[in-house]
Amino acid sequence: MTNSAVKQILADFVSLFFPSYCLACADSLVRGEQVICTRCMLELPQTDYHTELENPLRKRLSYRIPIKYALALFKFSKNGRVQHLLHELKYRNHPEIGEVLGRVYGDKMRETNQFQELDIIIPVPLHPSRKRKRGYNQSARFASGLSEKLGVPFSDDLMARRIVTGTQTLKTKLTRWENMSGVFSVKESAAIHNKNILLVDDVVTTGSTLEACAEPLLRAGCKALSIACIAEA
Repeated sequence: MTNSAVKQILADFVSLFFPSYCLACADSLVRGEQVICTRCMLELPQTDYHTELENPLRKRLSYRIPIKYALALFKFSKNGRVQHLLHELKYRNHPEIGEVLGRVYGDKMRETNQFQELDIIIPVPLHPSRKRKRGYNQSARFASGLSEKLGVPFSDDLMARRIVTGTQTLKTKLTRWENMSGVFSVKESAAIHNKNILLVDDVVTTGSTLEACAEPLLRAGCKALSIACIAEA
């Protein structure tokens, strides 16, 4: 019996007593499934914005930010499975959700041949204190998955979050904008200048966080700025 066959038998034995569960619906995963079951991946509300470049998200954000593309993998709905996945990703120590969804969306984006000009992927940064508490930046994990499939480097060291902001969930639209003023800065302008940048976040609601993050990138002279998120609310 080969080593790979022995490993598979051991893996099957372990999964029998310690099964893995889909982090979207809690059903048991079958062999070959990772993090999210096939049924959920088919049923989750995908936007197809990667094939519809003049999409509602781009139209909404381009009034305030000069962006080339604006993409979101899913539509967010209150109390839905996408919200549950984002909660597991951000607050329940499941960074693998971001990586898996990044690879899923990276495959979809690559198939369109529309995003070959990208130079670097930059996740919206967390404040160091919040990153220490959480242990990871969920947007960086999504960026990592995108990077793997698109063949585009990513870096979470080019920008800094200078101010800790409270949760945006219960704030009004105006308060969100005021809350994000001057929050982000670019650490290495030379690495940004004349680059096609994909800015990545977990979820977009009013767009205040993305605009606040985009402003220093544009001041640093990026050639073009695009946006990709896990979900659009």
